[in-house]
Amino acid sequence: MEYLHTMVRVSDLAASLDFYCDKLGLVEVNRTDHEQGRFSLVFLCAPNDRDLAEKRDAPLLELTYNWDPEAYNGGRNFGHLAFRVDNIHAFCQTLMDKGVSINRPPRDGRMAFVRSPDGISIELLQRGKALAPAEPWASMENIGIW
Repeated sequence: MEYLHTMVRVSDLAASLDFYCDKLGLVEVNRTDHEQGRFSLVFLCAPNDRDLAEKRDAPLLELTYNWDPEAYNGGRNFGHLAFRVDNIHAFCQTLMDKGVSINRPPRDGRMAFVRSPDGISIELLQRGKALAPAEPWASMENIGIW
């Protein structure tokens, strides 16, 4: 058995690509538009997985965009996507600078949560050992649900 991808339905492809690529830092590796079915598939990967992803040897995130409007509720029911980062404090600061709310700040220097435009929870985990607690994270409260 081999893990291939996680599919997430998105309601606004441009907003989703802005979040996942421009803010979170994922890389688009493939996109197909299906005229007859009226949907687009966009496959993303973590930057360090790009070479493997292009050979279909890395897990991918598949964004499915249905051209006809649909409402998607219950993003929390999905669970979450998880990504390991080199410096969780710096990564969260970069996200905040780009307008992303940190729903669960990395108070412990190890874990944080944000949400996509469609309400999908994204868990960020520190690579290796947890970083020492630091401000503004140490005193920052949770926001909403994560």
